[in-house]
Amino acid sequence: MNKFEQFGLKEELVAAVKAMGFENPSPIQEETIPLLVRENVDITALAQTGTGKTAAFGLPLLNQIDTSLSEVQALVLSPTRELCMQIQEELVKYSQFLSGVGIVAVYGGTPIGAQIREIKRRPQIIVATPGRLMDMMERGVINLENVRTVVLDEADEMLNMGFRDDIEFILKNAEAKEASWLFSATMNNDVRRIAKRFMKDPKEVAVARENVTNENIDHQYFVTSAHQRYDTLKRLLDFAPDIYGIIFTRTKQDAQDVSEKLMREGYHVSPLHGDMDQKMRTKVMERFKRRSLQAIVATDVAARGIDVNDITHVINYELPEDVESYTHRSGRTARAGKSGICMSIVTPREIGRMRAVERVAKTKFTKTDIPDGNEVVRKRLFYFMEKIEQVAGEAKFSEKMGQAISERFAEIDKDDLIQRLLWLQLKDTIADYEDAPDLNSSYSQKEPGSSVSKDGSVRLFINLGTKDGLNAGKLVQFITDQTDFDGKLVTRITVRELSSFFNIPADALDYISANINSRKFNNRKVRVEEADKKPSFGGGGGGSRDRGSYGGGRRDGGYSKGNAYDKKPKGDFGGEKRGQKARKPFN
Repeated sequence: MNKFEQFGLKEELVAAVKAMGFENPSPIQEETIPLLVRENVDITALAQTGTGKTAAFGLPLLNQIDTSLSEVQALVLSPTRELCMQIQEELVKYSQFLSGVGIVAVYGGTPIGAQIREIKRRPQIIVATPGRLMDMMERGVINLENVRTVVLDEADEMLNMGFRDDIEFILKNAEAKEASWLFSATMNNDVRRIAKRFMKDPKEVAVARENVTNENIDHQYFVTSAHQRYDTLKRLLDFAPDIYGIIFTRTKQDAQDVSEKLMREGYHVSPLHGDMDQKMRTKVMERFKRRSLQAIVATDVAARGIDVNDITHVINYELPEDVESYTHRSGRTARAGKSGICMSIVTPREIGRMRAVERVAKTKFTKTDIPDGNEVVRKRLFYFMEKIEQVAGEAKFSEKMGQAISERFAEIDKDDLIQRLLWLQLKDTIADYEDAPDLNSSYSQKEPGSSVSKDGSVRLFINLGTKDGLNAGKLVQFITDQTDFDGKLVTRITVRELSSFFNIPADALDYISANINSRKFNNRKVRVEEADKKPSFGGGGGGSRDRGSYGGGRRDGGYSKGNAYDKKPKGDFGGEKRGQKARKPFN
């Protein structure tokens, strides 16, 4: 017997569920559907992303709709247009055997005229993002006077996105509502305040402890230098030839930049973020669902609308700003009882936040070495051998081409032929990973007498200051003009009258020294040294190095020695690769 039959749902809804192939409800569905079918009460439901929340509120919502009335009876608020569209699509599927039900999605990023025309057809259910709904209300297109039920889906994310005032305005205008159903992945203070203000004695439903991650997810983290984050991402992608995943960045610009770099290097990826128009976003999701893309590079907000069950990997290119968001990201994999991998790329300075994520997620993460070149080649070799082993022969192809193939390769030994074919498949990978650098970070904390800080950076002195026309922006510009260094990695900049200080990742020291020393800035010869190793001369110095130890009374900050770092760059910082031109390390 289909368990959904026991919930008291209309026959048409049970038939739709059966037609969609569902027999056993998820825990959140089992807890909420019978409750909301029996009585329309306020509830707060805590459940992680991907646990079937849409059906949990969608089926009882459809169950209470009076199809004889052509008026808005229910409102569903969601944080993003992708999720808004997804909810509407699911509700349409659940109502496929119900006649007379109108469901309209209202969201930004598309012309408002078409949505206004849909609203004028008098639907019973509106699924909306807060901003576009308020626009419709101000135009007089939508009124909420007959709304009985308001659903806040992904309430925590809506509040994180700054929709608090919009939500409060909307709830105040739904004066006749009988119930509010609040669904959230986390129950933080902001969510609790909304519940306390607009809900009356809400029933609480929680299918799991807060912020517990899926046990089927293997949580891994990789420690590398900040400037090698992108190279590490490529290494992880190459080490997972069968990846079907999501790469998370913190900002829309990062999502765009990272995806463009990967696409230029031949990876089948695409960005997904809020600055893309709706047509482009829809196209990206269609390609992703068809598996034309091996991964998408997305922000947290854009990924809220992704509903795909077979994602194998989630890669945190950058840890989220809010550590609770980690559970949302990792929850995109290991759905429907499957297993998955969540990888996080972190720098030494981010280890503390990594530990905070562990505490919030209530699980242990495994520190894993970034694979070296040989491991990548070996992994891809076995991947292709397995594909060859598992592929079924095609009879028509064998009939047409089998004889020609046999004749052509009759003189070649079978083992030799196999090796040649695999070499042909892997030769580019082998070439790319010949002499590949070790991307694993080799430092952990500052040691006595060392200039390397706990965050893995080193502080440098430069004999330029405000008298040379220098400021923080010009210093960063000068460094990036002379190198391929990412200006974002230049931190803790202090510009004084005669000298300046700044921090860079420790393993970029030789590269920066070799490319900056002896260059000229406004006709002055530039010298760069480690601040801790630079001697302090008198003449107004004193105190710590940030407070004048190197100021001195001399124009060059008291420094009179030659260049102590007259070295050529080593490792990944400009070294030769297979006899070709120097590789750009900071692309």
